[in-house]
Amino acid sequence: MKRICVFSGSNPGNHAEYEQAANRLGDALVTHGMDLVYGGASVGLMGRVADKVLSAGGQAIGVMPRGLFRRELAHTGLTEFHEVETMHERKALMASLSDAFISLPGGLGTYEELFEAACWSQIGIHKKPIGLLNVRGFYNPLIDMLKHTVREGFMREENLGLLVVESDPERLVEGLLNYVPIEQGQKWVELANKG
Repeated sequence: MKRICVFSGSNPGNHAEYEQAANRLGDALVTHGMDLVYGGASVGLMGRVADKVLSAGGQAIGVMPRGLFRRELAHTGLTEFHEVETMHERKALMASLSDAFISLPGGLGTYEELFEAACWSQIGIHKKPIGLLNVRGFYNPLIDMLKHTVREGFMREENLGLLVVESDPERLVEGLLNYVPIEQGQKWVELANKG
């Protein structure tokens, strides 16, 4: 595992713990010799992780669509910066450059990137580990929603294991390194139709 894609907010959030966790994640990546792949911004938690990786001597690779340059403020000090046309191209390139994914707290964009990576894993497009950095229990409501989804019959229980959840950045990186992909059996639809 050489590169980890980090999804995160372009805002820092309302609590200092979020920025502290972003900094600690940057340290953990460099400690393990991993490059950062992310959305390319200089602001919010995105910028904090990139700054920490770079200041610790690591490599940071940004990917950003041209239309977001003003709103997200592209980071000008990255190791590599890839300019793309669309959000779809951004996500596809970030995924192809990465061996794993980590989601820090963030907004709708972060959720959307996280769920796409998880969906792709569920349907077998990739077997890359996906981590949630659950700072301040930020992802607890999401985890509860996924458990509710299982109870209501819209997701297999074993697919909860697609996500490695930790509140500590170092433990999360170690969890990704030790991740064993879930073997997907028959398609959910096939199983449902056999009943």
